[in-house]
Formats: sequence, structure tokens, C-alpha cells
Amino acid sequence: MMSFGLVLPTMRAGASRELIEAGAEVAERLGWTTVWTTDHVLVPRAAADEYGRIYEAITTLAWVGARHPRLRLGTSVIVVPQRNAVVLAKELATLDALSEGRLLVGVGVGWNEPEFANLGAAERFSRRGAYLDETIRLWRHLWSGSSEPFEGEFHRLHDFVFGPLPAQGAQVPLLVGGRSGAALRRAGSLGDGYHSSSTGPAAYALRLPQIRAAAEASGRDMPHLSARVNVRFGPTGGSDYILSGDWAAMLEEVRAFAAIGVEHLALGFEPRDPAAFVAAVERFDREVVTAADA
Repeated sequence: MMSFGLVLPTMRAGASRELIEAGAEVAERLGWTTVWTTDHVLVPRAAADEYGRIYEAITTLAWVGARHPRLRLGTSVIVVPQRNAVVLAKELATLDALSEGRLLVGVGVGWNEPEFANLGAAERFSRRGAYLDETIRLWRHLWSGSSEPFEGEFHRLHDFVFGPLPAQGAQVPLLVGGRSGAALRRAGSLGDGYHSSSTGPAAYALRLPQIRAAAEASGRDMPHLSARVNVRFGPTGGSDYILSGDWAAMLEEVRAFAAIGVEHLALGFEPRDPAAFVAAVERFDREVVTAADA
């Protein structure tokens, strides 16, 4: 059965504490499983409209998680190579421990080269895929409680103690985002899940053979599948995929996602007024989710 989550309205003009709380409240009240945050830190002016105002992803989840104990907490997605992987391991382990095992970690390599430079990580941009691959292995090593040395290209740890461990231990779910061949192979060979963005069912289905082949080559099960999509009632244009139209058209798309094996949809809504945002989520739940569950 398809489960539904809410992309918290943490970004763009109008994002506010009140709006984020309204989103978390309606998601929990309606029985949606998960809330998701978006990650950018210091984008250039060219990306200001979308990401110039954005609440930090992990801190926001900690605040929401303390207030809404029935919600799972997901990142969609953390740009890992912009950060110190060990510090990030500590932040995520702490959040999972304090939330009693409610964390889902979506990870990606990022795309905004000027942002890497703004964060002092310009030299890492060209090696960001390798950095993420190693980070996933490093996290699982640390979160397992092992004190054995870790030898990698970017991290060499010999004398260390890591604690507290995540409530989920080394099994904190790691969902790989991205659409490149490397990202799809990473999802199959290293990830517990694949997490797409702005992608419809038909395009999503074309990625599955690469993910499955990488999983089989690594002796692993096919990862869980999720998709992040924006919702807009009525017609829409543009090149990016948006879940749009009337309730029947949206329901058809939800069922198309389910038919290819997608188990979770993380839904983003446009309004930046709290009352309008809540009304949009409630309408989707009433018209589409109820029908999907029937």
C-alpha cells in the first residue's frame, strides 16, 4: 500500500515557523507517515528565489520531531559532500537517538557548484560521488559501534570512540537521490532506498533496471522506492513533473507510481500562507489519498 509524506514548507519567501508547524500538524493529524526537509545552505543569487530563504534541514527535523512524536523524519536530500561526514554522522545519530528511531536519511551529491565554493568545499565538487560513496560506508561503520580503524580516500580514523549510537544502529535507512547513472548504481549497491525528485512514473520506471542490476551485482535486495513530487490542483505547464489536474488525474498518477513499485510519495504543496497550505493538504487527502486507499 502506498504511504504518503509531506515535504515541509521550509523554503522560499513566506517560509516561517508558523507555516512549518502547520504542515507538521496537518501531516500528523491526517496520519501521513513522514515529514521531509530540503537541504541548501548558501546558494548564489541565481538560486535565491527557490533556496535563498531556507530553514536548515536537520535542525528543523529535530524541532518538528520533538513536537510531533508520531511522524518519521526524512531529509530530501542532504547534500553530503558539502559537509564534514563525521560531524554529519554525529548529528544524524543524535537525531535518531533522541527521536527513538524515526529518522530516514535521503542523501545526494548536489548540483550547485557555486554553493560548494561558498561552503569551502570547491575542491570536492569534482569528487562528490566518491565522497558520498565513502561516507555511506563510514556512517555504517560508526553507527555499528565498531572501533576498528576506517581507511578511505577522504577519511582515515584510527583512535576514536563514537556515541551515542542511533536508535536504529547501522540500519538507519539511507535513501539515495539523483537521476544520473552513478546515482542509480549507488542506490542499488549502497542504498536502502531510491528517492526521486520531480519525476513521473514513466520516467521513473526507466531507471529501475539500472538500480536492480546494481543491487543484484552487489548481492543485495532491490531497495525501497520513494518519490518526491510537487502537487498543483488544476492544469500546469513547464518541463518539471508536477502531480496535477483534478482528483481523478492525480489518483491515476498515484496508482501508476504504485504499479511500478513506488511505496511512498513525499508531496510538496505551493501555498505559503498557513491556512491555505493546510487546506491544500487536506483537499489532497480527502480527494486523492482516501480514493487511493479504497
